[in-house]
Amino acid sequence: MAEGTDMALHPAGRPTDLAHAAPATDASTAGAVTARSALSAAASLRLRLDDATVDLIGSHTVLPDGTVVLAVDAMTRTGGLLVAARGRPGAVRLDVTQLVPVAVRSRVRARVRVLGTARRFDPASLDSCDSDNVMSLLDLPPVALWAVEPVQVGLTRDRGEATVSISAYRAARPDPLATVEAGHLQHLTQRHSDVLDQLATLLDPALTARSTRVLPVAVDADGVVLRAEASHGHTDVRLPFARRVTEGAGLAEGLRTLLAEAAQRRSARPSRPTANTERPPAAACDCDLRAR
Repeated sequence: MAEGTDMALHPAGRPTDLAHAAPATDASTAGAVTARSALSAAASLRLRLDDATVDLIGSHTVLPDGTVVLAVDAMTRTGGLLVAARGRPGAVRLDVTQLVPVAVRSRVRARVRVLGTARRFDPASLDSCDSDNVMSLLDLPPVALWAVEPVQVGLTRDRGEATVSISAYRAARPDPLATVEAGHLQHLTQRHSDVLDQLATLLDPALTARSTRVLPVAVDADGVVLRAEASHGHTDVRLPFARRVTEGAGLAEGLRTLLAEAAQRRSARPSRPTANTERPPAAACDCDLRAR
């Protein structure tokens, strides 16, 4: 594959999405997981009402059925526009850009567009929420809450634009690591260069030989994506976990398994007197990736 793209590769060379990928066989389901993950993890979104646009920061959350809850003061111009838009299908547009959470080139993974119908938030919706959902609602600014029920979901990635079916969107769940991915990747980049060096040995040696650096650009329940940057482009490679990670605590075990694989690969190579032979064994590596 040519460098300079945002398409990730499996070790065997088969393309896969750089964004969060569920173990799904159809594109609609995978796209729905990407959309749900992007909306759940985003710290902000753009709200469009008629010809008005406003960026809401720390003012939204997503319910289990995919309904987006906005905190907007009814006494503001934006609140007045929401009042006027109530009940009109597709009158509200929400835009979210999903970015790679570390400093690299080509950071945009996907853009999510939601057209929805605005209604006053119904407290009865709490019956379908777990404790995390309730806490996220309590964390919203203490102003009027609005529920935006999606009627159309669009997803734009390198391969082009696609429409996510509403049934797939509502049935999907965000990737288990979506909301904590940024902290894990930043911690891994800033504090675990030794771990990254060892993971890089799982890449094609010809790829790393022409790269200026290797960084982690995505981690989800199914694996970690490393980016090998060169002077004129980059290549992304997915390293799959042996087992799907179901919570943040399982991420360390998934990385340890990859490190063990890296150690086996190094031991199978002819012994050479290089600095790499002085690296600690994988079992000794600190893989506690809790954000600090």
